[in-house]
Parts: sequence; structure tokens; C-alpha cells
Amino acid sequence: MTIKSIEQLEDMLSEPSQGVIETLGRLEGDILTLGVGGKMGPSLARMAKRAAPDKKIIGVDLFPSPMDRGRPGDHGLPKFGIETIKCNLLDPEQLASLPDAPNVVFMVGMKFGSTGQEALTWAMNAFLPGMVAQKYSKSKIVAFSTGNIYGLSPLALGGSVESDAPNPTGEYATSALGRERIFEHFSRTLGIPTAIIRLNYANELRYGVLVDVAQKVWAGETIDLTMGNANVIWQGDAISMTLQAFDHVASPPFVVNIAGPELTSIRRAAEEFGAIMGKTVSFTGTEAPDALLSNGRLGHKLFGCPKVSVADMVAWIADWVMSGGASLGKPTHFESRDGKF
Repeated sequence: MTIKSIEQLEDMLSEPSQGVIETLGRLEGDILTLGVGGKMGPSLARMAKRAAPDKKIIGVDLFPSPMDRGRPGDHGLPKFGIETIKCNLLDPEQLASLPDAPNVVFMVGMKFGSTGQEALTWAMNAFLPGMVAQKYSKSKIVAFSTGNIYGLSPLALGGSVESDAPNPTGEYATSALGRERIFEHFSRTLGIPTAIIRLNYANELRYGVLVDVAQKVWAGETIDLTMGNANVIWQGDAISMTLQAFDHVASPPFVVNIAGPELTSIRRAAEEFGAIMGKTVSFTGTEAPDALLSNGRLGHKLFGCPKVSVADMVAWIADWVMSGGASLGKPTHFESRDGKF
């Protein structure tokens, strides 16, 4: 199978699993998504609407967002029955004006460009969660975080698990841990049922670690192997697991890794892209014995294993890149070992 258009891709990314349909069928009330204009937000909002067409799904962001890349400022979400609201969430008056909602997905965060804008990074990643928790203290909250809060993990361990102590490197990862701690504080003190999603790393055809590797292979660029392994998961599978986390919100927060079932070798992925594309691949550096890796076993146990394999992603991405498919233009910088993004 090949994916020939953005419309086909976004339909695939937003197709709800049976688990999502069942979870949202049990969930009482509507869903508000903060940060809907990011990489995963439009697909998540659409999946929620497709799974629960009778619920009101509201998407909030500072439209238009830098991720629009020629799409409508509201990502065309209203035509799918999703209400959109433009809001600067750091403005207390604008945040206060948002409608109440019994269920909130918090997708706001700053990673790229955090180096040089450390103050804004902390405001977005650690201050804003407190404002949101107070505004939505009567709601269930599912909040995105990142596996970067664990720091580098030896390959031999198979990735960090949820009970491992955080060991973040750099302003971004440290502020992301701050986001978790703020949500945890308000969950404990106000009794907010919360789930924290530690994601590592979502991929689709326009963005992700595998896209970065494929684009470099296609362009004939040298592949840096120092960060020699990564977790990759199809974005649709990651969204499916995230929405199912509403079944597990708790106080103190329920924490779960969302990651693929295997460690993906950057060398092997590049060689596979090279074989498909007819390109000779050149490498630099040597694989380190550790990487930013998460163990997704708990998520697989609760929500089911990802339906899209790494092999499928490689084949789809190779075809997309070779045919000149659109890109979000946002390299993941997964190679970074110093936490600077």
C-alpha cells in the first residue's frame, strides 16, 4: 500500500480504534483540546470526533500556527464538526474566557527553539500547566509529556520504564519534567483526575525520526550514528493510546510511556531507505551504548500493541519522500545528546 495524498494520510491518522470508540463511549461529556494546532492536534481532534460524533470536540490554539504549512488557519477542523477557538493561553483573561469542559487534552509545549528562548520555554512548559489546572480543576486532564525526561538510557535495559527516576538533560527536558510536577501538584491538592503521556517518538509521513533519516538518505547526506537507536511509533497509534488514557486518569496522576515495541536502529533504518531509494548511504560516528529510549510495555498491555509496524512506516515514508510529498519542515533533532533543541 502507498499513501498518495494528505487527505488520505490524515484520514488514516484520525481513524479511531475500537478501543478509542469504547473509551469515549464511556466518557461523560465533551472534550477540549488545548494546543490543537500542533503536529498531532488536528489528528487527535478528528479521531475523537469520529469515535464520538455526538460529543462536542473543541480545539484551542493561537491560530494560525507555524505548523499550518499552507493549510487553513484552523486546519480545516470545522468542516469535520470540530469547534475551534483562537486563544493566547498565557493571557489570563483569554484563558479564563474559554468554555468549561469535563475532559481536557493538554498538548501545549515548546521544544524546538527552546535554546535561546529558555524563559518562554519554562513559561509554556511549566507555568501554563498550573494556570490550566486551576481553570480546569473540575475536569479530567490527559497531558502530554516526553520520554526525554528520563535522560539517556543504556540499550541493554530496553528503554526507561515509568518507575525510573527522571534524569533530564537541558532546558527543554527539565522544563518538561516541571510540567509533569505542576500537573502532579494540582492533581494531588485539588483531586484532579490526570494522566501524563510520556511520548517517544510519534511518526507520520511529514514528520518524525524516520522522516529525518529518509530525507537525509534521499538527499545524499551523511547519517550521524552517535544516537544510534530510537523509539518510533505511528502517530495514529500514539493518538489512539492517548485517548484511551481517559479510562485511567487518577489522583495522583497515572503515568504511561507511549512508544513503539522495539528499539529502532538508525543504521538499519537508513540502510533500508537506501535500498528502497537506490541510494548509497554514508555514515559518521559510532553508536553510543545509550540513547533516549522508553519502554512502552505498559501502554501496550493497557491499550493494545501498535497496529502499524516500523517496516510499514519505512515503506510509506520512502515512497512519500521520493514522490516529493509535503513535509512539516520540523526536524526532530533526535541526534541531540546534550538536550539542546
